Amino acid sequence: MDRPPIAGGALLIDSDGRIAAMGSSGEVGHPVDVSSESQPDVILLPGLINTHTHLELTGLGALVPEPDFADWIRRLIALKSARSGEQVLEAARQGIRAGWSAGVTTLGDTGDSGAGFQAMLELNASGIAYQEVFGPHPDLAEAQFAEFRRRFDRLRPLAAGRVRLGVSPHAPYSVSGPLYQLVARWASVENLPVAVHVAESLEESQLVESAGGPFARQWTARGIPLPRTGGSTPIEWLDRHGVLGRRTLCIHAVRATDSDITRIARAGASVAHCPRSNRRHARLAAPLGRLLAAGIRVGVGTDSVASVSPQDLLAEARQARQLADLSAETALRLVTSGAAAALGLEAEIGSLAPGHWGDAVAIRIPPAATAEQALELALASRPDDVVLTILGGREVYRRVAA
Repeated sequence: MDRPPIAGGALLIDSDGRIAAMGSSGEVGHPVDVSSESQPDVILLPGLINTHTHLELTGLGALVPEPDFADWIRRLIALKSARSGEQVLEAARQGIRAGWSAGVTTLGDTGDSGAGFQAMLELNASGIAYQEVFGPHPDLAEAQFAEFRRRFDRLRPLAAGRVRLGVSPHAPYSVSGPLYQLVARWASVENLPVAVHVAESLEESQLVESAGGPFARQWTARGIPLPRTGGSTPIEWLDRHGVLGRRTLCIHAVRATDSDITRIARAGASVAHCPRSNRRHARLAAPLGRLLAAGIRVGVGTDSVASVSPQDLLAEARQARQLADLSAETALRLVTSGAAAALGLEAEIGSLAPGHWGDAVAIRIPPAATAEQALELALASRPDDVVLTILGGREVYRRVAA
């Protein structure tokens, strides 16, 4: 993704799983002691990167939207709670394998059970497992943070290979201001990546901006003090509590205003854009064109199967392209090099560059006369067109001929 497409290209991956050389087949050569294969009629891309997903929800299927977002969240929590621990773990494993079959090699996964993290470790996968934090009552923030730290510290020594841990104070409608501050300060000291759902729905904005709406009614019914408001947008509210920073991933940001975009850019934060999920829940599109114009790092994600099923990362890229009138190349960057930058992993993945991990996907396309046509065909492809997925030089998926 860092140079024009190469016709008749070749990729050489070393024994450590990193790219040793990339270019035309003549330039790369064929070392005699290296196994090789030829794939005709394919385009070879960097492994796709799903900037935001929920592995532990795999298999639920898309839920019918409720009249308001708060009720939909409540129903999702009930369905998720009905699963056993082993069921949740198996769902996460299935989500990873399904991603491989669609060319996805790295995930930005968000969940609270730890199943996504465990499944990634078991399968020697690649990604960041953002462990969720919940707690809307401000008086309980210290205790809630201490309990989260205990759970996180039990997981932290297990991180290995290409699986990293991050933290996700869930959303302004489920986390108090004091808890946000505690988590943000600690994550900054520990140099941990942070992911937060924000500016996701009208109901969230009503809670933060005016202490009104369905979430406010739920809080009041549970005896939770309403947030102190001053007309703040959810993103401004996060900024006031020290959450925005270089390692912060803002998930959705559908309702981001021009001033919010300025805040995100100034903080150096990034955005996970989930266009099909956004359209389903908020019935709005994130201001993708303005985010990109502001120089903000943006990656595309699928969100969860509860929002959009089946999962198809390139379908999300196609939707993003329409929203911001992007070229095919720019749309593909949103699931490769742009997504890598959004997760803070651009030095490791996202392009077929020497020294990067040998992550690649071979997608079968019709013959193309030009490089531009090849990119168009790649963007238009479906998961069934993926013939081979390589993760760190290791084959994790190969389509079996019918």
